[in-house]
Amino acid sequence: MKTNPRCLYNNSFSGFINEPDLFVFGTINDNYHGEAPTTSREAWKGEIIIMKDVLSLFANKNGRIIFEYDIPRLCKRIDVVLLYKGIIFCLEFKVGEASILESDVDQVLDYALDLKNFHKFSEDKVIVPILVATNSSRVSSSIQMSVYDDKVVNPLVTGKNGIFDLLMRVLNKFPYETPVDPNWIISPYAPTPTIIEAARSLYENHSVEDITRHEADKVSTDRTIAYILNVIKDSKEQKKKTICFVTGVPGAGKTLVGLDVAIKQTYQGHDEPVKDEEAVYLSGNGPLVAVLSEALARDNVKKARENGEKKNLSDAKREVKKSIQMIHAYRDNMLKKIKNPVENGILEIDPTKAVRNEEAGYGEVEHVAIFDEAQRSWTHKRLAEYLKRGGTYGNKLKVPNFPVSEAAFLIWSLDQREDWATIVCLVGGGQEINTGESGISEWIKALNEHFPDWEVHISPKLTEAEYAEGKVNELLAHKNNVIYSDDLHLAVSLRSYRAEKLSAFVHTLLTFDPEATQIYKEIKDKYPIVLTRDMTKARKWLHDKVRGSERTGVLVTKEAARFKPLAIHILPSDEDNAVHWFLEDKNDTRSSNYLEDAATEIQVQGLELDYTCVLWDADMRYDNGKWRFYTFNGKTDWKEQTGNTESNQEKIKYMLNAYRVLLTRARAGMIICVPVGNPNKTSTGFWEDSTRLPEYYDGTYEYLKSLGIEEI
Repeated sequence: MKTNPRCLYNNSFSGFINEPDLFVFGTINDNYHGEAPTTSREAWKGEIIIMKDVLSLFANKNGRIIFEYDIPRLCKRIDVVLLYKGIIFCLEFKVGEASILESDVDQVLDYALDLKNFHKFSEDKVIVPILVATNSSRVSSSIQMSVYDDKVVNPLVTGKNGIFDLLMRVLNKFPYETPVDPNWIISPYAPTPTIIEAARSLYENHSVEDITRHEADKVSTDRTIAYILNVIKDSKEQKKKTICFVTGVPGAGKTLVGLDVAIKQTYQGHDEPVKDEEAVYLSGNGPLVAVLSEALARDNVKKARENGEKKNLSDAKREVKKSIQMIHAYRDNMLKKIKNPVENGILEIDPTKAVRNEEAGYGEVEHVAIFDEAQRSWTHKRLAEYLKRGGTYGNKLKVPNFPVSEAAFLIWSLDQREDWATIVCLVGGGQEINTGESGISEWIKALNEHFPDWEVHISPKLTEAEYAEGKVNELLAHKNNVIYSDDLHLAVSLRSYRAEKLSAFVHTLLTFDPEATQIYKEIKDKYPIVLTRDMTKARKWLHDKVRGSERTGVLVTKEAARFKPLAIHILPSDEDNAVHWFLEDKNDTRSSNYLEDAATEIQVQGLELDYTCVLWDADMRYDNGKWRFYTFNGKTDWKEQTGNTESNQEKIKYMLNAYRVLLTRARAGMIICVPVGNPNKTSTGFWEDSTRLPEYYDGTYEYLKSLGIEEI
């Protein structure tokens, strides 16, 4: 018997059979990190007895059994893995259960798919997922490969008494394959976690090393994290203020980098946060913060209950908020400490509103703040108007004549520390999607005008056109303490594990670059992108694609207006709706998987699904080599956005970026639905629906089709 950190027990069939039950159980229990829950210990005892009975019936015992094999991406373990005659059997046990639940079948299928997609020594093997509800009398009658031609067998079910016969039928169905690599247990594992999965692992283990282990020449998240942590270390030792700008293609892992830096800096390898060393992850994206916080809190409560502890959801949420917060709440806390009204355009701490700490000064802020989607910080104009009226509804602190942009105020907040500080700005190119979002230029202007002593670490990609309108070099021309590093750019999309070139394809599609056709040819076999004009076909395509607990959903822009005739409704903007849409299972009508409520770019930015349908409305239309942009008046007419005013050009930029966001949300594939519109006329010769004329959609459809996108 050999021990391995990737599992709790593994041995040959014969070695396992000959070891006493108590010794096997003791080994599993000893290798478990922490105190194993009583339910787990009882399940292990039952599984050991059952598997010894099963394997003793095999004439040839030249196989391997593994208990509790780690699946880092899912933050779970496979109960039992059998490696036998070139086949990988994944067994999920429900000890004492008689019912076969769909969620349990999905669970074991998820394990099989994870091995297929991310586990190098499993990618060309037959993988057989089996659910064992020990007291069930059901046994699968049909053994079939999935329709996806990936060597994953459709999930099988059985009770404990049917395991041996089911295994033998599988072995007879699939003749002897090439042997499984003897190093299977320590196989390279190259997963691409969803941000929710990554956050769960971070929060539980204080590290995402296992779930972000990629081939070194493909992914740079580790290099980026190491670079930032080194800047933080240097800032502390040299007692200086620094700021890092991290760029990346959509889905490259910017949020993951931010979360990882926050946790690593806060815990530094310890079980508890290191005093006065904490970092905070901040985002202006309300749905993202709500979904991550809810997912982590639910997971926290579940694990506590498994360990026999009492914990309610509200307590768990409060714990999560120590590490993940809204930028606006962070900003508002500092606003309460300033002299109000502001005099002579100068921000100052009011000593009557704050207590001075020896090293932190009056700031009461962490040493390290990570601002996700920093390009979405507010302009001076928007922030000043918001603060003047006391928030959206006039029920917050009123600050008239506020003198600076949000970026400048956030830097000022960290600058109040009297010892040292580091800011990390995570920047998405071309992803400003709301009125008053300033892009990255406001951050650099603030550094130039107000904080010349701050040391700037910057990705060279920040000088390109999609960032600050290509004016970063110009803005930094007279600043001396600027350090450029390639380590601050994330070039590979982790979100789309089957198509690293997805973001490039979307960029070329939106900019009419002739390279789009060639890029599509390169990715379409690994990452399906198809076109339809029929939402019924789109829904069927999505339902046919998803397996296990994979998620699918419909996406529209916030300017989309004529979706109700297609039986689609917009997901209400309340953040609780986003939580349900992303987190509830497929049996819940609030789930994205029901394909009834469509989310907008506001609700999905920073998050992802496995498969998506982008419903392309008449708000952005292709016409003779250019995009034309329209907004609906809510009644009868679409109004074109024309003219070269600053506000109009800003509106057009946001509308284009909305489609950039939607087209890069899918990890595994997407379908684009461009409706036919309504070609019918009334008996008197008038259009039946003048808001959905075919001409509003036909140009876009023909353009997408001209790129070679397959139509279904």
